[in-house]
Amino acid sequence: MGMENVEINSSKYELEKFKDSVIWGDIVQELSAWKEGFEMERSSMVDVSADANPSTATILMRLGDINGRVKAVDYLLSLPDVFISILEGEEDTQPETKEESHE
Repeated sequence: MGMENVEINSSKYELEKFKDSVIWGDIVQELSAWKEGFEMERSSMVDVSADANPSTATILMRLGDINGRVKAVDYLLSLPDVFISILEGEEDTQPETKEESHE
């Protein structure tokens, strides 16, 4: 589904209030802990590879998996801003009414 098909039901104001909410703060805290865990897992791969002697393909697949999880968390953390950006883009493409015109 492309960005042109995304329908945002919230208003910009509601999204900004959500970003300031305790609930969003809790979600950010949890997702940040996940991301920290992924970073720790990535760092520990050196130790794991020394002990287990895995193939290069196995290491690359595992790194790809970790990188994918980090990207997913980053995307989730950016969702309110992505939605606000989409709404602002919709505002920019709305035709100007006579009342808004300065003619």
